[in-house]
Amino acid sequence: MSYQEEFNFWLNDAYFDEDTKNELLAIRNDEKEIEDRFYKELEFGTGGLRGVIGAGTNRMNIYTVRKATQGLANYILKQGGKEKGVAIAYDSRRKSPEFADEAALCLAANGIKAYVFDALRPTPELSFALRKLGCISGIVITASHNPPEYNGYKAYWEDGAQVTAPKDKEIITEVKNVTDYHEVKTMDKEEAIKAGLYQVIGAEIDDAYMEELKKQIIHPEIIKEMADDIKIVYSPFHGTGNVPVRRILSELGFKHVYVVPEQELPDPDFTTLDYPNPEDPKAFTLALKLAKEKNADIVLATDPDADRLGIYALDTKSGEYVSFTGNMSGMLIAEYILRERTAVGAMPENPALVTTIVTTNMAKAISDDYHVKCIEVLTGFKYIGEQIKWFEQSGSNHYVFGLEESYGCLAGTHARDKDAVVAVMCLCEMAAWCKKHGKTVWDQMLDLYEKYGYFKETQYAITLKGIEGSRQIAAIMDKLRNDPPKEFGDWKVLEFRDYDRNRILNMESGEERETGLPQSNVLYFDLTDDSWCCARPSGTEPKLKFYMGVKGNSLEDAQEKVEKLTEALKAHI
Repeated sequence: MSYQEEFNFWLNDAYFDEDTKNELLAIRNDEKEIEDRFYKELEFGTGGLRGVIGAGTNRMNIYTVRKATQGLANYILKQGGKEKGVAIAYDSRRKSPEFADEAALCLAANGIKAYVFDALRPTPELSFALRKLGCISGIVITASHNPPEYNGYKAYWEDGAQVTAPKDKEIITEVKNVTDYHEVKTMDKEEAIKAGLYQVIGAEIDDAYMEELKKQIIHPEIIKEMADDIKIVYSPFHGTGNVPVRRILSELGFKHVYVVPEQELPDPDFTTLDYPNPEDPKAFTLALKLAKEKNADIVLATDPDADRLGIYALDTKSGEYVSFTGNMSGMLIAEYILRERTAVGAMPENPALVTTIVTTNMAKAISDDYHVKCIEVLTGFKYIGEQIKWFEQSGSNHYVFGLEESYGCLAGTHARDKDAVVAVMCLCEMAAWCKKHGKTVWDQMLDLYEKYGYFKETQYAITLKGIEGSRQIAAIMDKLRNDPPKEFGDWKVLEFRDYDRNRILNMESGEERETGLPQSNVLYFDLTDDSWCCARPSGTEPKLKFYMGVKGNSLEDAQEKVEKLTEALKAHI
């Protein structure tokens, strides 16, 4: 059907409710808006759904959520997982509770039990809950840190990680095969509850989750000793982190935790934020104001679904708060865990740290120092979760820590996705250790730089919209792939990795070997002086993303080098 025919179908068919039809009637004279809403189906990709909320095939609404869930249900039935059930969580966004119920009732109508949280919960707790309950799958209704007009739908499998190959493609195929909305099943909520196919979950899972988090604490005695001295400012950015973060810090004994009052409660409009993203410095405006009032040691913020953590720490020499990238905060936690677990004899046999190909090279330097295997995976935390599963199946290694550059990390194996709640807990323990030893968290970061090198990373992105933009992105990637540069400015290319063609080329010898990672449209250049750059098209935006990393001998040197490398990269595009 054409977009106009789809519009008329939604407007006139009895399947769609009156609210939906009234919304569409309001745009009936806006050709451009009708086209945008109906020119395609909202794509169910490897991460699930994400889009603007509204009526239409290219929007997040109860009908697109139901349709996606019918595809997932069909796959679960084919896998023989009907009896295991599906766990469902949701965040503070518009329509999140409604979308969670629509998914649950579609599953129930297919004879699959749904376990639905009684209120909003963090994404990592869903990952924990589905394994705790022995479910075949899990769903989180969230658009993470997207603007308020968005919502999304993330699918998980029984190992607790977001779905990976080959199941991701198989589920996508099942979703695409659902072409008739009338074939999508649903049922009355009360009937589903009576039939035992809709079960509310809550406190029992929360309690079990908290107990798992506490197992990651190495020095509870240091927390108790420093609890009166350390001051923490925290913002949940109107999202799911407020209750679990405050609870875990309170139960561990931290006494001075100040929550940003304007951002404490759920708010689907994110009224106090331009963009609810811990990577955005402007998002910390209110938290930093409170930090200065309280003379806080650290300032923490979690994104709306509480899987990513941003931090600032006080520099006592300047009196200012310094921002930390995801690489920096991840390295602080990783080094603390590796050092202190080694010191107290709590490091498991064959320990492993898992990181992504675009995460800082400091991870390898620290891992080597503590004799921990460092394993690189593709971008996306699901690949880190997948490694945990493989370790358990093979017994080859024991997972100690995992991180990615985009402000996500995981200590422990209670979840198989990044967990900002455990990250807050670990970082606060590390901050207490710093306080005990007469230093700030920023001092500790400088100590790591002095010991391992001043690693510095940055990103550069080109936005190219529409069909022509897609062609331009493909052309740039083809040029880099088929005629890889031999140098970027002062940096020689040592090796060129093409993950789409499963090929690593030694630029000096011409020797080739396989990447050993799944196929992905990613190009990576290993450079001299422990530097690198990487190119990949974004999976969610019309962007070509470039990641770069350098190693300097001071903060200023590293900054100068990363700026030079960025300019050298631009010259090749």
